Amino acid sequence: MSASDKTEKATPKKREESRKKGQVAKSADLNGAIVLLAGLFTLAATGPSIVGHCQDAMHDMLLLGADAPDVVQRASIGAVILSVAKEVGMSVAPVAFACCLAGIVANVAQVRFRITPEAVKPEFKKLNPVSGFKQIFGPNALVEGAKSVTKVLIVGVIVAAALIPAIPEMGALVGMGPHELGAQLAGMVFGIAKRAAFAYLLIGVADYFWQKYKLDKSLRMDKQEIREESKGQSLPAEVRSAQRRRAMQMSRARMMDAVPEADVIVTNPTHFSVALKYGDGMLAPTVVAKGQDLTALRIREIAREHGVPILPNPPLARGLYASVEVDQAIPEEFFHAVAQVLAFVYRTANRKVAA
Repeated sequence: MSASDKTEKATPKKREESRKKGQVAKSADLNGAIVLLAGLFTLAATGPSIVGHCQDAMHDMLLLGADAPDVVQRASIGAVILSVAKEVGMSVAPVAFACCLAGIVANVAQVRFRITPEAVKPEFKKLNPVSGFKQIFGPNALVEGAKSVTKVLIVGVIVAAALIPAIPEMGALVGMGPHELGAQLAGMVFGIAKRAAFAYLLIGVADYFWQKYKLDKSLRMDKQEIREESKGQSLPAEVRSAQRRRAMQMSRARMMDAVPEADVIVTNPTHFSVALKYGDGMLAPTVVAKGQDLTALRIREIAREHGVPILPNPPLARGLYASVEVDQAIPEEFFHAVAQVLAFVYRTANRKVAA
C-alpha cells in the first residue's frame, strides 16, 4: 500500500491507539519558550529579593574572613556554608519552581495528561546502530537541522536588532556608580531577552502546528482500512473477540505449516525462535515463522521432526523477532548476519552429503 493511497483522516480509534504508543504532536521549542518566559518574568519580579539574599550571603562570608585565624573554627565555617546555601536556595527557588511549573503546564497543554507505559517499553530495534545512523544522517535529520539553523538565525537577527541601537547608550554608562550601572544593564539585558523569548515563542507555536501536521499525515488511512474498522466496530465485542482469536489461530497454524520448509531456525536459544527461508525468486531471506516461549518451543520441535537446522544466535534472534513480521523479508541491517548463518548451514549440509 503506497502512501498516496492514504488520503483519509485518521479515525478516533486510530488516534487513540497511536496516543497509547506515545505518538503525539509535541513541540520541544514551544516547551522551551514557555519555560524561558516563565523564568524571565519570575526573575524580573524577584530580582530585588535575589539581590538581597546575595548581599546577606556575601556579608556572612566577609564576616568570617574578618575574624582572626585562631577564632575561625570548623563549626563556624560549617555554619557559614549552611547560611550561604540557604540564601542561594531561597534566591533560586522561585525561578526554579516557576520553570518547573511552566514546563509541566506546557507539556500537559500539548498532549494532555496520560501515562503511556508502552511509549517507554524497550525495543531492540532502537539499539540497532544502522537505524541510529539513518536517523542521524537521514532526510528527517536534515530537515531538523535546517529548522535549528533557521531558528538560531531568526532569534539572532531579533537580538541584534535590539542590541545594535543600544550601543550608544552603553557608552553613556561610563562613570556611573555600581547601583545605577547594575540597574541600567539589568534593564537592557531583560529587554533583549524578552524580545528573544517572544520570538522563540512564535517559533515554538509554528513548530507545534508543523508537528501536528506531520503526525496527522503519518496517521492517514486508506478507504479500505476505514471500512474494515467500521465493520469491526459494528459487531458485538464478543464476536470481535472470537474473530480475533480465530484469526490468530489460523495465522499460527499457517506459520507452523511453513516451518518444515524453512532453511534454518535461529534461536535465543530458549525464549525466541525465528524460522528463515531463502529460495528462488526471493530478493532477500524471509521470516516464515517466529515465536516466543511456548510458541518458540513448538517451532523448534517441528524443526527437529523435519530435520531443519537449529542455530543459536541470541542477538540475531532477538533482533529479527522484534523488527520483522511473519512473511516479511529481512531489512538491510540484518543481511550480513543472516548471510553468515545461511552460509554455515549450507556448508554443514554439503559436508554431510559428501560424507
